[in-house]
Amino acid sequence: MKRLIVGACATLFGAVFAVGPTPIAATDARTLPMQFEVRVEGPADTCGDKCRTWVSAIGAITADTPRDFETFAKKHALRGKTLVLDSDGGSVHGALALGRALRKLGMNTSVGKSVDIAPAAGAEKRSRLVSNAYCESMCAFVLLAGAERHVPAEARVLVHQIWLGDRRDDPTAANYSAEDLVLVQRDIGRLAQYTVEMGGGIDLLEVALKIPPWEPMRALSREELRAMKLVTADDGPEVVAGPAKPVPTLASGARTVVNERTWVVLDKQGSPMLARRHPLTLEGDDIGVFELVLGCGETTKDYTVTYIEQRRATNDGRTPEILTDVEMWVGGKPVILKVVSSRSNSKPHEIDSVATGTVSADLIKTFADTRARSLTVETSSEDIATAIRIGNAGVSRTFSQFAASCGARIAAGGGGAPRTELRREAEAQPR
Repeated sequence: MKRLIVGACATLFGAVFAVGPTPIAATDARTLPMQFEVRVEGPADTCGDKCRTWVSAIGAITADTPRDFETFAKKHALRGKTLVLDSDGGSVHGALALGRALRKLGMNTSVGKSVDIAPAAGAEKRSRLVSNAYCESMCAFVLLAGAERHVPAEARVLVHQIWLGDRRDDPTAANYSAEDLVLVQRDIGRLAQYTVEMGGGIDLLEVALKIPPWEPMRALSREELRAMKLVTADDGPEVVAGPAKPVPTLASGARTVVNERTWVVLDKQGSPMLARRHPLTLEGDDIGVFELVLGCGETTKDYTVTYIEQRRATNDGRTPEILTDVEMWVGGKPVILKVVSSRSNSKPHEIDSVATGTVSADLIKTFADTRARSLTVETSSEDIATAIRIGNAGVSRTFSQFAASCGARIAAGGGGAPRTELRREAEAQPR
């Protein structure tokens, strides 16, 4: 299974944060507040009198970014210049104000990275423009502000829902007030107004609002970039829309009474278990539910993992296919789970699946850190793939109890967790 691309944002974020391993190692500049710099193409002896000039914009969009850009613009003649974006996104308000400032100056926009070229002695600094870059989350709305907009074939534009920044790490575990809903809906209205103002297609907002913060960001295809008017001229090859990287699909079947808002310690047949339940979604559409259960391993160096899912038909009525692969990412490392059962249950158009595996105790200890952490579960079937991020709410509080109970059980010769009736049945009647 392939790794996921994720982005970070600030205040009201349009990015999923720390969704698991990232295929592109973010540079320091990309994690800092957005910086602006005029770049000149080089080497000079290659492009001669046709060397291009552009404005590099790299980093996170913050509430201060519009003011920083205004200060930068006073020092440089920017009218008609091209702003080249490489950003994870960021503040909704900051992005909209920056976009309006760009449009006021008649600037063009593109996506790319500026790579320094070692200058010759006494020569001015030169750069090379690389197209393999990402414009994520609110960056897409800044891109929309260009009088002319270009996305190179190698570049990617990714979108998803805006979310309250202080609850992005484990959104299903958080509490939300009426004031929170007012805040989010107000900013959705501002985004809609801005999109129309910039001449964009409202389907940009419609697609972005489908993707919840626990799913990977949605990569826009060339066709969508054209339809949403994120490009004004386009000669790039078609790109298949979908998650930031191809990710496998998730599936499992039977369920126990497990909390959806936090990890809890359970006692099953005398063996401790640490469990969490989570909605299963595909681009925001509810297609089922799954549970992730950690049990005692054979030794204190590892734990068992059981993935249990019940999947329903998608909104277009497609009957779900059996689960083929399940992979869990913890601390940047993959954990392969074996699908032991995946078959129809007693209800029409539903599939129950179970997958099991082993994860090192060290990885779970890292996940149980008191800081916000997350793991990602990716699944695959014949027709679709899903990827769901799960936060660590409740783990730091309950992990010591769980680990101590497992240690005592192993010391007493109890070994790992006993097989549940579900697993006995699954192993006796494999898919």
